[in-house]
Amino acid sequence: MSEPAATQSGQGPASRACGGGVGAAGARFASLTPLLNPRSVAVLGASTDPTRIGGRPIAYMRKQGFAGRIFPVNPRREEVQGLRAYPSVADLPEVPDVAVVAVSAELAVPAVADLAAAGVKGAIVLTAGFAEVDEAGAEAQARMVATAKAAGMRMLGPNCLGLFNARIGFYPIFSSSFENGWPRPGRIGIVSQSGAYGTHLFAAARDRGLGTPLCVTTGNEGDVTIGDVIGWLAEDPETDVIAAYAEGIRESEGLLAALAAARAARKPVVMMKVGRSALGTAAAKSHTASIAGDDAVTDAVLAEFGVVRARTTEEMLDIAQLASRRIYPARNTLGVMTMSGGAGVLISDAADELGVPMPEMPADAQARLKALVSFCAPRNPVDCTAQAFNDFSLVGRFADAVAGDGGYSSILCFFSQIGGAPSMVPKLRTELNATRAKYPDRLYVLSVLAPPEVVRDYEADGFTVFEDPSRAVVAIEAMGRFGAAFAAAPDAAPPSVPVVALPAATPSEAEAKRLLAEAGIPSAPERACPTADAAVAAAASFGFPVVMKILSPDILHKSEIGGVLLDVADADGVRAGFATLLERARAAAPAARIEGVLVAKQLQGGVECILGIHRDPVFGPVAMFGLGGVFVEVLKDVVFRRCPFGEDVAERMIRSIRGAPLLLGARGRQPADIKALARMLARLSVFAHQAGAAVQAVDLNPVFAMPEGEGAYAADAVIEIGGT
Repeated sequence: MSEPAATQSGQGPASRACGGGVGAAGARFASLTPLLNPRSVAVLGASTDPTRIGGRPIAYMRKQGFAGRIFPVNPRREEVQGLRAYPSVADLPEVPDVAVVAVSAELAVPAVADLAAAGVKGAIVLTAGFAEVDEAGAEAQARMVATAKAAGMRMLGPNCLGLFNARIGFYPIFSSSFENGWPRPGRIGIVSQSGAYGTHLFAAARDRGLGTPLCVTTGNEGDVTIGDVIGWLAEDPETDVIAAYAEGIRESEGLLAALAAARAARKPVVMMKVGRSALGTAAAKSHTASIAGDDAVTDAVLAEFGVVRARTTEEMLDIAQLASRRIYPARNTLGVMTMSGGAGVLISDAADELGVPMPEMPADAQARLKALVSFCAPRNPVDCTAQAFNDFSLVGRFADAVAGDGGYSSILCFFSQIGGAPSMVPKLRTELNATRAKYPDRLYVLSVLAPPEVVRDYEADGFTVFEDPSRAVVAIEAMGRFGAAFAAAPDAAPPSVPVVALPAATPSEAEAKRLLAEAGIPSAPERACPTADAAVAAAASFGFPVVMKILSPDILHKSEIGGVLLDVADADGVRAGFATLLERARAAAPAARIEGVLVAKQLQGGVECILGIHRDPVFGPVAMFGLGGVFVEVLKDVVFRRCPFGEDVAERMIRSIRGAPLLLGARGRQPADIKALARMLARLSVFAHQAGAAVQAVDLNPVFAMPEGEGAYAADAVIEIGGT
C-alpha cells in the first residue's frame, strides 16, 4: 500500500510571498528581501579591475544580466566598468535598495552611517578587520551595527564573502568560483557562516549538476544571522530545500523561529554544524567570533526541529539532492531490488546501522516471485538474479512486486554497471518507468555506474542516482527523519509549575530539595539533623536502613570526601556515622559551613537515574536524562532537550536512551514507573525555564525510579545558583 498523501511534500507556503510569516519573526525574515532580491544596488569601493574585491560584484552582475540599476561609488573615478561612478552616497541619483561595502575597515563604519542616513534598506559589508580580529574591531563592529539598526537597515557581515541570487543575476560577492561555472537553476538554497566554505558547497553542487541559485554567507553576523536567512528561505516560494553550514550559533531566538518556520512549511533543513571537537570549537570562535556552544546540546536542538545534521560535504549534497524530490515518508520503510546478492547484504547492513526498517515481502508475493525465478531471493532485499538478462520483463515484474505488494515508501534498486550499459539502459528505463507510473508516490533511488548523460536521463525520469548504495541509504534515512518531523503532532504543553523563590546563593542539599518540592519534584523522605540524637530519631521514624550525608552548602559533591554513608542499619551506626561525617568534612573542607547531617530513608528496588539541568550559553536551560552509575560516567548514555517541555516529550526522552530496556522491564525485570519519571523530568524543565539565568545547573543524582505505580524520588539534589 502507498504512503498516505500527508507524507508527501505539498506546496507548503509556495503561495505566500516571501516573508509572509505572521508576527515578529515573519517581519524579521521579510526585512531581508532588499538584501536578497533588490531592484538596485550601490557598490562602495567600486573598482575598474574586475578581479578585485570591489570590481568582481559589478563584473558578475553585468555579465549575468542583473536587471536592476548598478551605482558604482568611487570618489576617484567618473566611470567604472562602463558605468557612471558617483563620488559619495549622497551623490547617488536615487536611494538604492542595497549597497555593497568594499572599503577598508576604517572607512566601512562611516560608510554604513552614510547608507543608514540615506535610507538604504540593506548593506552587504565585505570588509574584514572587525570582531574576528580583536576587541577594538569588536567595538567598531558594534558601533556599525547600532547605526544600521537605529535606521532600520539590515546588515550582512561584516567579514562576509557576500551572496548571490542567480535568479535575478544579483552577485554582490567576490568569490572566484564563478570562473569555473555559474549556478544551475534549481530549488536548493545555501546559507553559510563561512564565505569560502559556502561557495565551496555551491561549486561542489554545481559540479554535481545540482541547482543552487541562491547562496548567502553571513560572516561575523553583526546583524543578519544564519537563522534569519533560513527563515527567509523557509518563506521563499522558489526554495524547496535549505542547506546550511554553521561554525557556531550566535543567536538562538531567530534560529529557533526559522527552524520552526521551515518545519511548518515542510522544507527540509540539512545542516553541517562544525566545531564538535575542542580544537574545532576554538577555531570557530576565532574565525567568526561565534559561540560554538555544547555540541550535544546543539545536536538535540536541531533534532527537535527535524534538522538533519550532515557529517561531510558529500553527505550534505546527497541529502539535499534526494530531498529535492520532495517526498518525505513519515513512516519510512525500505524495499531493495538488486541483481547482486552481495549488494543486498551491504545495503541491509547500512539500513540496520541507521535504523531504517526493511520488512520482509509478504509470503504470497514471495511465492509468486519464486514461481517466476525459482532461484531468486524474494524476501527483501529482493534479488531478481542475472536471469533478468534473458528476460527484462522480470525487472518490471519484480519492481512491481516490491512497490505494490511490499508497499515500501522508499525503493532502492541496485543495477551497478548494467544500469549504464548501452544495450541495457533503454529496456531498464522502460521497465522501471512503468513501475514508477503505477506507484508515483514512492521515493525511487538507483545505484548504477553510468555515463553522465545516462544519469541525467534517469534523473529526468524521476529517479535519484547514487553510485554508492551505502550513501543512498544515508540519504533515504534522512528523508524519513524529515517526514517524521513534518508529520509529528504538536507536543503537549509543559505542566503548570509554581514559580519558586530562589535564594541568593547555592543552597544546601536539604534546602535544594525543599525548593524542588515546591515545584512538585519529590525526594526520598529525609530530615536535616543538627545533632546525633536528632539523627537517631529521624532514622527510627523512617525505618532502617538509612542513608546519612554531610549537610553543607559549601560541599556540593559529598561522595568525593566520603561524605555519604549507605546501609546504616541501627541507632549505634547512626551515632557513629554522625561523628564520622563531621570529622571527614572538617578534614576535607575546614572552612565549609556545616549544618549537620541529612538522614534519609534508603530506597530499595528502584532503578538509578540521573536528571539534570545545564544552562547552555546559546539555548539557555537544557534538561538531561540518563541512567545513573556507569551508564552516565562511562557510557555517557544520556539525552538532552531544550526547556521547557511536557510529559510526552519527557517520556520520549526516557525511552530513547540505549539503556531504556532496564527501565521498561528487560529480562523479566519489573518495569519502572516511567510516568512518574516523565512527570518529574517535565516539571524540572519548567522549574529551570522559570528560574532563567538564576539557576546555572541542577543535578538530581541518583533519582530512584521505583517499580511501576510506586513513583520516582530524588535521593540527592544540587542547585547551583548563578547570575540573574
